[in-house]
Amino acid sequence: MSWNKKLIKNLNWYIPLTVFLLIIIGIIAISSALELNKTDSMGLIYVQRQVTAAIMGCILVIIIQFFDYRVYRYYADIIYLSTIGILGIILVVGHTVAGGKRWLNFGPINFQPSELAKIMLILVLAAVIDEKKDDLKHIFGFVKPFIYVLVPFVLIILQNDLGTSLVLLAIFIGILFVSGANLKIMLGVFGGGFLSVVAYILSHIYLNVPLFFLKEYQLNRLIIFINPDLDPYGRGYNIIQSKIALGSGKLLGKGLFAGTQSQLEFLPEKHTDFIFSVIGEEFGFLGVIIVILLCFFLLWQILEVASKARDDYGRFIATGVAAMFFFHIIENIGMTMGLMPITGLPLPFVSYGGSSMLTSMIAIGLVINVNLRRKKIIF
Repeated sequence: MSWNKKLIKNLNWYIPLTVFLLIIIGIIAISSALELNKTDSMGLIYVQRQVTAAIMGCILVIIIQFFDYRVYRYYADIIYLSTIGILGIILVVGHTVAGGKRWLNFGPINFQPSELAKIMLILVLAAVIDEKKDDLKHIFGFVKPFIYVLVPFVLIILQNDLGTSLVLLAIFIGILFVSGANLKIMLGVFGGGFLSVVAYILSHIYLNVPLFFLKEYQLNRLIIFINPDLDPYGRGYNIIQSKIALGSGKLLGKGLFAGTQSQLEFLPEKHTDFIFSVIGEEFGFLGVIIVILLCFFLLWQILEVASKARDDYGRFIATGVAAMFFFHIIENIGMTMGLMPITGLPLPFVSYGGSSMLTSMIAIGLVINVNLRRKKIIF
């Protein structure tokens, strides 16, 4: 355990303040999405849960600061094996929600272990790549970190959680990039992998080749993403209603609790996946710009922490967190606009969800930990 009052002088206050603003915006938007102004609304329960998750997250952020982030590298294998074990167990005893067996139930509390897998991968990959970064100039140097990513990636795919598995890839690419890995090899591996997946999907569509890693509904999401009007009252309904909500907000929005798409139940999953659409409808272009600016300001500050980190391990941790948030932000905002396929990834700190909130707060706690210890403290 390591803590000293002098550490607080290193704190980048922009990070906790930006997170606080995003959480407040999220709570307001969730309150409206769940029609808290109506007497028969159950929205208060969800708002209380979100506030509770945020408070618990703040406590975790504080607890994390008592441990020097460098200690995690010595327990990387234990962290990795424990997480893999939990991901494996959930395939057997997990609770199924919306077609995905990805939840553990502890009485009234539901938790999604794949959320913690993101934090695990950041800590473990940072350690593995820090150890092997000199080997990443050659293709064989990619083998060990690739295997570390592949196992949780497959286990999460088996939970029908394509969105989270893609987040793991984003974290992998982000840390590899700042580690000085050979860019030509990275382009060859990830570019070739992407083209192979596209070719595989096309072969299924035109040649009826069986799908192994994608479910039919996931493939349909990709098809509907390209043209939602193919099924406007079915699979394309979500995207169409989201775009209507965003567009109808115009410059200043319709006002809190006044969004017709959300209040009249046209907009689905409005407190989780499509919370950004609620903000757009009720607070207009100005509201969504504020949210986007706050999100990217937070990313900028996290990358600032990465650039000033005391060592490569800290730099890789902060970069992994930035990559995780970046993918969530781009995917969530993009899917509400019809620019990205729907994957169900939440908007960090804004969307409703206890697992997502706690994971995001833990990630911020790690970034602050790296930030606080960027200089050697003289006692």
